[in-house]
Amino acid sequence: MIDFRLEEEHEALRKTVREFAREEVAPVIGDYYERCEFPYEIVAKMGRMGLFGLPFPESVGGMGGDYFALCLALEELARVDSSVAITLEAGVSLGAMPIYRFGTPEQREQWLPSLVSGEALGAFGLTEPGGGSDAGATRTTARRDGDSWVVNGTKAFITNSGTDITRLVTVTAVTGERDGRKQISAIIIPSGTPGFAVSKKYSKVGWSASDTRELSFADCVVPASNLLGEEGRGYAQFLSTLDEGRVAISALSVGLAQGCVDECVRYVAERAAFGHKIGEYQAIQFKIADMEARTHVARLAYYDAAARMLRKQPFKRQAAIAKLVSSEAAMDNAREATQIFGGYGFMNEFPVGRFYRDAKILEIGEGTSEVQRMLIARDLGLTRPWQ
Repeated sequence: MIDFRLEEEHEALRKTVREFAREEVAPVIGDYYERCEFPYEIVAKMGRMGLFGLPFPESVGGMGGDYFALCLALEELARVDSSVAITLEAGVSLGAMPIYRFGTPEQREQWLPSLVSGEALGAFGLTEPGGGSDAGATRTTARRDGDSWVVNGTKAFITNSGTDITRLVTVTAVTGERDGRKQISAIIIPSGTPGFAVSKKYSKVGWSASDTRELSFADCVVPASNLLGEEGRGYAQFLSTLDEGRVAISALSVGLAQGCVDECVRYVAERAAFGHKIGEYQAIQFKIADMEARTHVARLAYYDAAARMLRKQPFKRQAAIAKLVSSEAAMDNAREATQIFGGYGFMNEFPVGRFYRDAKILEIGEGTSEVQRMLIARDLGLTRPWQ
């Protein structure tokens, strides 16, 4: 029998995070957003709740949950605000998870306790200014010099990389060549390492209360033991990390899409025009019905991808489908919600205004919609004409 009901523990978590989002995040996040200020106090509260440790075992200080639990938390947070949600997603999926998956016992012992408690944040340095979707076109280099790596290069659009609690960034870098191909490895670079420079915060269209920066490395020296995983396997490691991250971003996208529905249902019951509440007009009802339908389908897509992941079945195609469907649902719902709210929807003090600004990056970050279509087509066995 197919049963889409949440298990008791997952349902309890969902309700707890929803309450936190409504009571702790919603009343204050607009001010953080307007000032483009990182919400340290909110992040600290999420840490004390154990959200950063959700998918990690108790043996490393985590909560002993699973990746689906993280997805549920992201969905509920994003129903209120995406800046807070992406801080959690990047801190877990991109900051701590690579160290948990590929780190040595010493690396885990050094970094994981503070990362899974939320006391510290880690960042994931893959994208480069000239790379974008072509993540394999890495130009950052790491040269072995005795017992050290000497890193040179630049990374762009890196989340959680410049906060006061950021402790490390794991970067991909070319460490050699084999059979005419680059060998790309992953290297942990602690914050404050000489030669590691963090730029000022980007001025962004959305996610204004999250931290996103450019990073540069100029003869940045770190111990050889900071290699994460096998030399030459860094790119493959990060691709597997991104597959998981796409499920998480899908959950975040569903949260934003659902938040748009929530706000519109409330608003149309209050707002009157031409002698009637606007929720009585069929044109408005149909818009909201379509928004709810898109959200429901997107949620089922990420549930399916997460279920396959937890069963250790192949899920690359399903993760790409979930990311594609949910990010486009978020963008469509944000546009419709803004239209329903009219002039108020164009104001940042209203959640839908922030939702509209936040939605677009979901079709770009962690793989554009075009990349998701490419992955789906490739998994179906379709190839390029020259292959």
